[in-house]
Amino acid sequence: MAPAYQHRCIVCGQPAQYGIAICGQFICRFCEHEMVATDPSDRRYPFFVRQMRQITTAFR
Repeated sequence: MAPAYQHRCIVCGQPAQYGIAICGQFICRFCEHEMVATDPSDRRYPFFVRQMRQITTAFR
């Protein structure tokens, strides 16, 4: 039986059961770990920043 996924990650867009919710937006454990471990000089950093902006735009 498949687990009941309740959330969709704002970073990767995949359904996930575990992660963090920030102001009503969900980030899966994998993306959370990747963002925390990513250095600002990494080429993925701007992508993570763009995805995190969804949190602030949800309140506008």
